[in-house]
Formats: sequence, structure tokens, C-alpha cells
Amino acid sequence: MIIAVPVTPDGQVDPRWGRASRVAVARVDDGQIAAWDEHDVHWDDLHDVGTEGGHHARIARFVIDQGITTVVANHMGPPMVQMLGRMGIVVRLGAAGSARLAVTGAG
Repeated sequence: MIIAVPVTPDGQVDPRWGRASRVAVARVDDGQIAAWDEHDVHWDDLHDVGTEGGHHARIARFVIDQGITTVVANHMGPPMVQMLGRMGIVVRLGAAGSARLAVTGAG
């Protein structure tokens, strides 16, 4: 399972998915993190650049390129939830605290 979570510099779940600066992509096998890679996505800076559809497309491309199957986040708007759902991505909201614990809890 490949899980994405927005992360803060100190390893906590960033409450912003669509405006995250950094996203961790974890491979979880049998409830354990087998791989953890953090990406500077700069969605916070890019959110208002171009159209809303363009921003969603940027996020969709990242999700596809990384092979993500699940997104763990604190919050995201209904249009983003719908877009990810149409892509077959499982969305788990309400995450807080340690990003690594949030990921293992979702796996």
C-alpha cells in the first residue's frame, strides 16, 4: 500500500492537504513502514496559481506518478475528496499528530 500524508518540518501531519508544502509518501507492508520519502511539493505557493482545475490536476499528477493508493490528511475540501475518489484513491480524514503514526494507522 502506498500512502501519502502532508507533513510539517517536525514530522507532524500538516492540516493542509491541497496547500501542503511537503508530502510524505510511504510504502506500508503488514502495518509497518517499509519506505518513507518526503517531497517538496510547494502546493502552498502553487494553490492560487492558475485555475482550481489546474491545481487539482497538479495534485492528481503527483498521486499518479507516486502510485499512491491512500491519502491520509486532516482536512480537504469536498471537490478534492471527489476527485481523489474518482481516481480510486482511498481518503482518510481527521489525521493529526505524528505523520508516521497516522500512516501506520491507515495501513
